[in-house]
Amino acid sequence: MFPKPELDVGSGVPLYRQLHGQIKEFIRSGRLRQGERMPATRELAGVLGLNRTTVSAAYGLLEREGLIKGHVGRGSFVFGEGAAEASGLNWDELLPAWQTLPAPPAFSSEEVISFATSRPSETLFPLEAFRLSCREVLRGPQIAAILQLGSPHGYVPLRQYLLEEARRAGVARSSDDIVITSGCQQALDLIQRVLIRPGDLVLVEDPVYPGLKNLFLRAGAQLAGVPVGPDGMDLAELQRLLTAKKARLLVATSNFQNPTGATLPAWSRREILRMARAAGVVVVENDIYGELRYHGEPVPLMKQLDEAGDTILLGSFSKITFPGLRVGWVIGPRAFLARLAEAKEGSDLHTDQLAQAVLLRFAQSGRMEAHRSCMLAAGAERLQAVLAAAERCLPSGTVFTRPQGGMNLWVRLPDPLDAGELLGRAQREGVAYLPGRYFEVSRRQAGSLRLSFAGLAPEKIRAGLAILGEVFSRELERLRAFERYEPAPAMV
Repeated sequence: MFPKPELDVGSGVPLYRQLHGQIKEFIRSGRLRQGERMPATRELAGVLGLNRTTVSAAYGLLEREGLIKGHVGRGSFVFGEGAAEASGLNWDELLPAWQTLPAPPAFSSEEVISFATSRPSETLFPLEAFRLSCREVLRGPQIAAILQLGSPHGYVPLRQYLLEEARRAGVARSSDDIVITSGCQQALDLIQRVLIRPGDLVLVEDPVYPGLKNLFLRAGAQLAGVPVGPDGMDLAELQRLLTAKKARLLVATSNFQNPTGATLPAWSRREILRMARAAGVVVVENDIYGELRYHGEPVPLMKQLDEAGDTILLGSFSKITFPGLRVGWVIGPRAFLARLAEAKEGSDLHTDQLAQAVLLRFAQSGRMEAHRSCMLAAGAERLQAVLAAAERCLPSGTVFTRPQGGMNLWVRLPDPLDAGELLGRAQREGVAYLPGRYFEVSRRQAGSLRLSFAGLAPEKIRAGLAILGEVFSRELERLRAFERYEPAPAMV
């Protein structure tokens, strides 16, 4: 008989991780034996009062670890006690612990309204235009060279195109070079490999994108969070940190920061450059959301404003086109980029050349600009929908950002609501989001959460916010009623 897991919805550990850990222990302890059939995901979700996608995420982890095996039409079965016992190695002991939060589970958009992932909507992908770009590349005279090994710097025609565009915009200068990376995440990883030693201090935004935070923590860096407000980084706190400690690197998002949606004003960008230059700190400017401005006038990049030319700029096609192609880039001083290319070669030789060539064709044909216009129109509609729904549905006292672009809204619920504790209830109602704890660096973000709206149609956004408003309002009323009727202590 399948033992019933005991889950704690108030724990800081996501439910799918709790479920995975308990089933794993059932298998290792012998309570579940090899060959036993696992309950169907829908069945176990019903027993535990969970969303089916939570159980599916736990099963997915177990299957990747070799603990269970799925058979089409038959279900999932206990496969054994895992690779650790079969090989004679205890991988739990061999693998070093990472003091980082586990990745949140993925939610199927068919079963839940998910505000949890910062990515474009698949329904907006121009598939016919993409197929045409692929056909043109495959039929072109350079296809054999594209399919051969290439340069760690990237596909030469794409590098030339991006550098010309950057120089035309005043972003790159003659002393700069470019390296194509497998998305912005690899760019950050290569930067830490080249610049960061264990113990080095890295200044990051707080709250910040968890992939960035975890990457530097795993590299052994010390992190200090600079609070982010409506105008981006708190400059007074940044100055205090630069004065108090010797920092190696500062990573800043110029436009529509993830998770808050904040944009740095031009005066703030200049001040950050001044402070960093005086402290001898390398500035990395992350601008992967900059193309997604729906309203207002663009602000010059820090890379454009940097008179010394030392700023390292990150860009990507992921947010404006197809995230799955994993094509990003780094623009910076030639000496630094040469070292970055060496690290890139040691990592994966080079980014997939076919993806680079297809995206270049997509851009040069004018199809990318046409798609960008569609993305901006859809993004503006979705931003308006999420702002209006948040204003209408969320409980009184809620504060949220009002970005002019990007993909994310940052919400602070009224005290004493805890967004992490409420996530399980929201999931059971069919809505997902990411609590603030995933993004915190130096400050606790218990009442905060990120709503990623770009991947959802406006009607889904409105429906999801209506559900969240009900969940949050009911809990707030319950807590306030409890406070009203809690007896005061006796006076002695």
